[in-house]
Amino acid sequence: MGIAEKLALGLGAKLEGNIFDTKKDDKSKLKDEKIILPKNQHQLVFSLEKRNGKPVTIIGKFQIVDEKRKEILKLLKTKLACGGSIKDENIEIQGDLKDKIRIILVDNGWKFKN
Repeated sequence: MGIAEKLALGLGAKLEGNIFDTKKDDKSKLKDEKIILPKNQHQLVFSLEKRNGKPVTIIGKFQIVDEKRKEILKLLKTKLACGGSIKDENIEIQGDLKDKIRIILVDNGWKFKN
């Protein structure tokens, strides 16, 4: 496809007027439109992965504000004495601790998918 064909399709930089707009569309605007649910309406799911031979428990999909997700991670890390992190809308905990995590989160009002 040549340059003339790309310009005919509207691909490339916009060069109308005195503005040379070469920016891509801002994808962060799409991320701001997250649905926030109360914790009694969540249906959390567990999954277990092995990374370098070590188990990692993934809990998700939390549809809440990032600050609340950090509070939950901190609660789990202190009660279980293990490491963890937040990836996208999921919480990752080091180790195979599915049963203990379920007990802690159910006591705090969260629901799980069976």
